[in-house]
Amino acid sequence: MHRYEAVSAGADPSDLVGFGDYCEELFTTLGRSDQRRWAETYVKGLLVVPGRKSIRRISEVVVGRDADQSLQQFVNQSPWAWAPVRRRLAEQVSQAMRPRAWVVREVVFPKNGDNSVAVARQYAPTAGRMLNCQRAVGVFLAGDQGASPVDWRLLMPKAWDDDAERRAKTRVPADEKSKPTWQYLLDAFDEMTGSWGLPVAPVVVDLSGDPGVFPLLGGLEERGMRYLAQVSTSTPVLPVNLVGAQNQPRTVGQLVAAAARRGRTTLSWRDERTGAVTTSDFVVATLSGHAGDGRPGKLPWVRHVLAEWPAGQARPRAVWTTNLGAAGIRELVGLMRARDQAEAQVVRLTEEFGLRHFEGRSFQGWHHHTTLVSAAHGYRLLRALEHEGYPEERLLRPYA
Repeated sequence: MHRYEAVSAGADPSDLVGFGDYCEELFTTLGRSDQRRWAETYVKGLLVVPGRKSIRRISEVVVGRDADQSLQQFVNQSPWAWAPVRRRLAEQVSQAMRPRAWVVREVVFPKNGDNSVAVARQYAPTAGRMLNCQRAVGVFLAGDQGASPVDWRLLMPKAWDDDAERRAKTRVPADEKSKPTWQYLLDAFDEMTGSWGLPVAPVVVDLSGDPGVFPLLGGLEERGMRYLAQVSTSTPVLPVNLVGAQNQPRTVGQLVAAAARRGRTTLSWRDERTGAVTTSDFVVATLSGHAGDGRPGKLPWVRHVLAEWPAGQARPRAVWTTNLGAAGIRELVGLMRARDQAEAQVVRLTEEFGLRHFEGRSFQGWHHHTTLVSAAHGYRLLRALEHEGYPEERLLRPYA
């Protein structure tokens, strides 16, 4: 059971302690009172309606009368700005939880037909196959107590760039064009660190199936941000324009294998929910050529590679690259656990909070829906934090 599953979606409406105050704070940037009222209604429906969170069911359960058209108009046509709502949610979660990481997670929205915004037949890395779907990335504030999505980007397929008819029908802004996933992410981080002014935490991202490893990591380093990025063992040690010394490892997998022969560090930690103790071996290696001495062919930063071997396994379970430094293995393990928190919440967002239940087709409707789903999820997390307080530090013990 996840830390805040005790207060589940589909609960008794009378259990919504402090819900009105929460919505008043969150939706204060909405310009009209009717917008604030419908925002609260929709979020309440996401919390208390069991099963599919359709607009009709929300209207029936929460309003008790035919309010379908008003709710539909609020979500799909009303021109309210979603970014200020996301910012206020991020501020509340950040203050309550002290996030350990900003975790990036792809979310796939399978679709029938091709009329909904940004739908295309495309490869979805988290699904590992081609799907007719929308693809999005969410940025989660993640800590020991849970994780909450606070910012979203809908990835625009290339086929939509010049399809004027579909763009007009789904009201896609003129400046919304296809671009690499890494650019969407840097845009999100610029928003969160810039106009939102959030305290920065290390970025945790899975790049094991993404060709944009070096552009993203370089962009984070230019911004002075720390990261832990899962990569494929076939990822080059250096970008193609930089060549390492002869006979040096050329891929991350080769580098890790060479480092493992020199020794490993064993860590054990206890899961506070189950009491189970996990033990794994870790290897940390410095990427060659990253001296930061300003000579030609050198890079102005230092990266390390971290690999985890479950006890008794011959091959690493996962490999990451990081700029956190070689000495911070304990912190790196904590970041991996924060990633697990975020991944668990994607399932809850889908099954309990109606993330994939959006019935509209428009660009702004999609962003409105994901923002309101995040608001419902954030309310449950904040309520659980108020009820349970902060847990004791997890056991994390290195052995020689």
